[in-house]
Amino acid sequence: MLQKFLILSIIITKCLANDITNLVFGSITDGLPAAFGDFNSDELTDVFVLRDGTRTVQILLAAEEEPLLRPGINMQCTFANNVTSVVPGDFDGDAFMDVLVTTFDTKNRKTFAYVLWGALNNLSCTTETPLIEMIGQPLAIDYNQDMIIDLFGVNKDKKRAFWIFGTNRTAPRELLMNVSSDAPAIRYPHSNAFLDVNADYTADLFLTTKDHFEIWYGSEIDREFIFNNTIIPKPPGYHIGQSIFIDVELIGQMDLITPVCYDKGCENSTILVYKKDTWQDLNIDFKDTDNRVWGFVDPNGKDGQLYTNVITLRSGDFNMDGYPDILATLKPNPNGAPQSFFLENVHCETGCGSLNRTYVIRWKALRPFNNNTVMAVFYDFYQDGILDLIFVQKSMTSPTSPYKISAFRNNLDYDATFIKVMVLTGLTNSNNHMIVGNLGKKKRTYGTNLPGPRISIKFRQEAKLRRAVSAQLPQSAHFSLNLPFTIFGLGRTPNFVDTLTVGLSNRSRDWTQIIPNSQMVVIPWPTDEPSKWKAQLFVTPSKLILMSVAGLTGLCGIITLIILGLYWKERQEDRKERLQESHRFHFDAM
Repeated sequence: MLQKFLILSIIITKCLANDITNLVFGSITDGLPAAFGDFNSDELTDVFVLRDGTRTVQILLAAEEEPLLRPGINMQCTFANNVTSVVPGDFDGDAFMDVLVTTFDTKNRKTFAYVLWGALNNLSCTTETPLIEMIGQPLAIDYNQDMIIDLFGVNKDKKRAFWIFGTNRTAPRELLMNVSSDAPAIRYPHSNAFLDVNADYTADLFLTTKDHFEIWYGSEIDREFIFNNTIIPKPPGYHIGQSIFIDVELIGQMDLITPVCYDKGCENSTILVYKKDTWQDLNIDFKDTDNRVWGFVDPNGKDGQLYTNVITLRSGDFNMDGYPDILATLKPNPNGAPQSFFLENVHCETGCGSLNRTYVIRWKALRPFNNNTVMAVFYDFYQDGILDLIFVQKSMTSPTSPYKISAFRNNLDYDATFIKVMVLTGLTNSNNHMIVGNLGKKKRTYGTNLPGPRISIKFRQEAKLRRAVSAQLPQSAHFSLNLPFTIFGLGRTPNFVDTLTVGLSNRSRDWTQIIPNSQMVVIPWPTDEPSKWKAQLFVTPSKLILMSVAGLTGLCGIITLIILGLYWKERQEDRKERLQESHRFHFDAM
């Protein structure tokens, strides 16, 4: 009995150690994550949340002291309609982050887009007149490669369009996409993405239509996107979720990953990957240890509400082994409450087609924090390169406050290394180009987070050369919740990163021999001269390094004590010898 009590106490203590909700959010636990970005340019990732029944947008500024996320002063705006998406970015080229907010008008079934203009420490609530009327939610891109964020979407006339922003804070210029009249309509909800698909260091457009998926390659010629009949067939299934792009096998190639349900109620679910011109099933076992079969949440069912009205996967290297893992929200069949689970990227023995990796659902890895959760997303609370988790829980008893957020710290039981990369626009502001940073230091702001750059690394793991690739902020709609940086896990071997490559606007630059546990901020300006691109390096000591330093310090202390002891002993012997000499001299004189 005593042994069982001790085991239970250890488990409870471990769980409490991982629950850091109060340390992170304080008293604000009703804010629903909508986007991430560094609003005040302090190199800490802030969280944009929805409150008041999703009608208010508020910015929680990240801090190095508790609470780690705290509401910013004059950084919240309220709208008449429900907010459907939040897109942080620089929409006027002043190097400060603005916030694009879309709301849905239930009367005319249109989406209204507003831009809340930012000025480093405050937010202008321009909520009266929308700048754009559109259908569906927009995708953040950089159309003309001027480092000012633009948009792609469907205009109110149901035509594909780009909205090009300038520096005057007025309505953007609308430019229709050069597409045939019989082109299929964009699917809603969509999985449109802005990323480099063909590895030419120019971001392309990945579009999901009702009939198929399209790839439009970015071009330096007139800054247009060129469609060369690259069509990916729509994956089979009754419900098709939001696609993501990740390097599943760690070979330096982007894979298209799509969750699907084969039936209306999502009782038969799976995850497909598009490889070698065909859709391949990862054959994930959705049966838990109690033989219950789980599946994705039916987006049209009673549980398909906020966060679950679109089947969404969120990727990140949770265990720091280099292979991207996945977070997904599942529901037991036929009835049961949704829960979010961690899907680990593991080696596949058989049944994975041409892939050598698959995913295994770790049913108990997030217990008990994943109870009644409708969403889980990665976040780095302590800026240490280890991905933690934010959960959104749905209350089954409180209609007035149906959602609650919680924080889970990822306590790895081993020491793993990483490299964290953030690419900025490189824009500066002549009126206020110096800001007060941590510890009172002055830091120069180099713009805001940029969608579309391609980031890749080469490193050695277990004597093998590994390649990894990622895209920064490829998606912005339907609460995709991409982090504004990329974290590559390097495993337990603290080797140097052989090469880090950052590419955009058809240009790239390599940095070699990067120290592990580094956080790099890349400033690609001017874009047409990669040799002038800057990189700021911040090193985060790992546990192994700290233990080595502590061991060396202790060893030096012991050696110092031994030397002092020997020195004291020698002094005592010299003193005795001098006394003996003095006595000997005295007797000889007599």
